Amino acid sequence: MRPPIAAAAPPSLSAPSEPGPVRFSADGRKRRRFTLRAWSVRNAALLEKIYATFERGLLALDPLFRAVGYERSEKPVAFVERHAKGLLFDCRMCGQCILTATGMSCPMTCPKQLRNGPCGGVRPNGTCEVIPDAPCVWVKAWEGSRNMAAGDGILAVQPPVDQSLRETSSWLRVARRATAGREARP
Repeated sequence: MRPPIAAAAPPSLSAPSEPGPVRFSADGRKRRRFTLRAWSVRNAALLEKIYATFERGLLALDPLFRAVGYERSEKPVAFVERHAKGLLFDCRMCGQCILTATGMSCPMTCPKQLRNGPCGGVRPNGTCEVIPDAPCVWVKAWEGSRNMAAGDGILAVQPPVDQSLRETSSWLRVARRATAGREARP
């Protein structure tokens, strides 16, 4: 005969309950995401240089985007952006990328989606209060920003996320904004 299973004690009303550990799939998908995010933060200076070169390439493609139409270019460019940035940064395609201001750590991966710094619940060991096995996105953002030439960009206050831009390409938005700025100059 098996012993009876004891009922779990109800959570205390005075102390918040701890979230459970991060569950990793059999193929280690979440672990890989954290590993690639950590690599991106450690190599933020290199990725900043690569992004600057890539941005110049996007600006050079502006005549093509205009000929085809920015609206028609949106879907294929967003597809490539989603997969490239998804792999390296666990990008959530907010449409308003600020990776270069946040040490190559995507703030949208924060469970609370905080855009301007950490919440008050960062644990002493630098992990997230919501997902205790995960590093705090903003702790990593600060570490990455210290390696970047434009690292003080993390101090700039970011506007709230415009939800209407979700799932759109921030790359095209950057190209369009930069070329419009060039044309506005005398």
